[in-house]
Amino acid sequence: MTERSPAVGRDRGPGDVWPSIRTERAALAADLADLTDGQWATPSLCAGLTVREVLAHLTAGASLNTVRWLAGVIRCRFDFDKQVAVRLAEQLGAGPAETLERFRHIVPSTTKPPLPAVAMLGETLVHGEDIRRPLGIRYAYPIDVVTRVAEYYQGSDLVVVAGKRVAGLRLTAVDGPFATGSGPAVSGPTTALVMAMTGRADHCDDLEGEGVELLRSRCGTA
Repeated sequence: MTERSPAVGRDRGPGDVWPSIRTERAALAADLADLTDGQWATPSLCAGLTVREVLAHLTAGASLNTVRWLAGVIRCRFDFDKQVAVRLAEQLGAGPAETLERFRHIVPSTTKPPLPAVAMLGETLVHGEDIRRPLGIRYAYPIDVVTRVAEYYQGSDLVVVAGKRVAGLRLTAVDGPFATGSGPAVSGPTTALVMAMTGRADHCDDLEGEGVELLRSRCGTA
């Protein structure tokens, strides 16, 4: 198991994001190689989904191009939650071994829905941590990669409500250059800031400052 510049998320083009996505997918697949059936059924930090289901969701996201995504949205009558559930079920497979094998197959994929590539990187990191933390797997996310994700989420409410969740707060990483906003302070590891930013209250336990409880109260809200 593997252990501030505002321009981090904006200056570079989308092409250089894909190597990071592939690396993070491969690391996650390696971390999950020896899970028991019981571990696969562990509730993840993604509300209502098990570890196995979150992995299938990641596979689904890397298997949908714009045309297939739009066709699914129309078929589900613009019920986006239903679309997510349908695509997840398509990738779940007959058992955990097949779920993992399907994920391994998409590790090099550059297929994506109509989202910026950095959003796919964010999905990979956040859902990777949704899986790892409940399983007690410690992973050292590369600071440049997680900083780039933090810079993206702090200014975005696309797919994941993040910008609104941290509005009026001053976020500062203690392990990297990420810093943004103004108001009551919230500080801690960049990964914890990203996870709290995207609604994971568990990671507020890793943060400090007068703004933590406000941020915690906003976790789990749309």
